[in-house]
Amino acid sequence: MHNVLSLDVEEWFHVYNLRDRIRRDAWETLPSRVVDSTRTFLDLLDERDARGTFFVLGWVAERQPDLVAEIARRGHEIASHGYGHDLLTELDPDAFERDLERAEELLEGIVGTRPLGYRAPSFTVMPGTWWALDVLFRRGYRYDSSVFPVARERYGCPDAPRHIGPARRDGERVLWSFPLLTRRVGLAARNLPVAGGGYLRLFPIRWIASAVRAMNAAGHPAMLYLHPWELDPDQPLPDGIPALKRFMHTVNLSRTARKIRYLVHRFPFDTALNVLDAELARRPELAQQAPPAVLFPERAAGGVRSGGEPPR
Repeated sequence: MHNVLSLDVEEWFHVYNLRDRIRRDAWETLPSRVVDSTRTFLDLLDERDARGTFFVLGWVAERQPDLVAEIARRGHEIASHGYGHDLLTELDPDAFERDLERAEELLEGIVGTRPLGYRAPSFTVMPGTWWALDVLFRRGYRYDSSVFPVARERYGCPDAPRHIGPARRDGERVLWSFPLLTRRVGLAARNLPVAGGGYLRLFPIRWIASAVRAMNAAGHPAMLYLHPWELDPDQPLPDGIPALKRFMHTVNLSRTARKIRYLVHRFPFDTALNVLDAELARRPELAQQAPPAVLFPERAAGGVRSGGEPPR
């Protein structure tokens, strides 16, 4: 069974935790560091001839088209991270669709094909923004990898499925959900986030690896993620970042590459599209499943039509 090691291709200054210290209108004035750190990730995958999925921010693609072309040329999947790194909780369906379209045009212009996968900034496809799944479905995406089945202040849905399943469907056409890796812990069987990012940097790598094995043993591929800046311990950070946010942003940055190498040398990794296709071939019953009720909330005022059949 192959798993997915994905990269959210964004700059160090796009991080939500830094937004109070770095204004959006300052982005153009800050040094770009995304190319070198993304190439570090590419080289780590090359060590085992692994393939990954790169959720590219349109803002980055617009300024670094050669990097996007290189990722595709080296055999990896180009997916969408939207354009402007706006949280979906700060958008309405129309604004979200405009953001998607802008990113799609940029990515297609570079690699020649439209992205079929999407990940929301800060995983903000969640209760209150399930309408984003309707927009993705209508625009022809094959999968979303934004749902984090955990309870967090800013994102997550602990009741969402922990593995691949339909998010929207209309007859034979399906938008699949490929959620982030979690681990079931405790007597209450709560989901602990272990998929990557700060969790990967904070937790022992053998514990992360055991979570991948547990998901595989249960019969499902694992989705992990990282950001380029997490491979860049020398990135320039502004003064005045609150202590907890600085800790979460910088903890174990110097060990990230070592941890990724550990995973790449112990698990097979492929693109999300390839892993999705393999899962559908292995589990044909998925093609008959209806989207779970948890992904069908009340529609936000002014939202879009579902495009999917109601849950059964």
